[in-house]
Amino acid sequence: MKAGLHRTDSGGFECFFEYQKPSSMSFIEVVVTIGSVLLLLVTLPFSLFWCFKVVQEYERAVIFRLGRLRKGGARGPGIFFVLPCLDSYCKVDLRTVSFDVPPQEALTKDSVTVTVDAVVYYRIQDPLNAVVKVTNYSNSTRLLAMTTLRNILGTRNLAEILSDREAISQAMQTSLDVATDPWGVKVERVEIKDVSLPQQLQRAMAAEAEASREARAKVIAAEGEMKASRALKEASDVINESPVALQLRYLQTLNNISAEKNSTIIFPLPIDLISYFLDKGVKEEKNSHFVL
Repeated sequence: MKAGLHRTDSGGFECFFEYQKPSSMSFIEVVVTIGSVLLLLVTLPFSLFWCFKVVQEYERAVIFRLGRLRKGGARGPGIFFVLPCLDSYCKVDLRTVSFDVPPQEALTKDSVTVTVDAVVYYRIQDPLNAVVKVTNYSNSTRLLAMTTLRNILGTRNLAEILSDREAISQAMQTSLDVATDPWGVKVERVEIKDVSLPQQLQRAMAAEAEASREARAKVIAAEGEMKASRALKEASDVINESPVALQLRYLQTLNNISAEKNSTIIFPLPIDLISYFLDKGVKEEKNSHFVL
């Protein structure tokens, strides 16, 4: 019988009584326990080699006596005592363990087949639950990781899988951690290693990317030509306002030509000089017709 006070929501207290069934050993268990102790005393000191066990700092020992879990929780680190022929124990490693999730082929939300593999990091948080509540926590966690990865991939589009792997890893870690918590397993981290696409889809995506780059290059080239044409128009307007600027441009062109090592150099004549001779030839021709 257990009694106590319980605080209510209104701020008062109420008395409660709880009946606990005593955990008593059967007659056979008592006899076997006494026999094991007598055997331990008779075989001293050789029996001490089988009675004292040691677990490392990163290990815990879960002890069973005649099939029942001993009170006090898991033992360790250090030395602990077991009765020969009665007690059995199981060591549990508390260090972080990693395993590779085999490549899983799944159909995405937009009906694209992808193959994804991942890495899962986990550790034992509760050694008692890891031994008592699941047969093989390591194998169970592996199988659960594979099914969870396929389920999460089925809810995402291809673009999300390729660009937002961190969100997929976080969602997978949360789902695994909730499912493995009753087993005493804590999933610390999940990482997506690789995403494989079919060859035809890879070629289609490469062609799409190439076409996009070509279109962007053409747009940039057209914008450059437009800016260059505007600059040439402004320059021509400036030169047209000042004939001296045209002559300076002509001299600069001659300088550039002379700097090159060419065997033949063509000197362009100014347009004004050519027009002068053309006008003079036309006047002489008119005069000769008039004389005739």
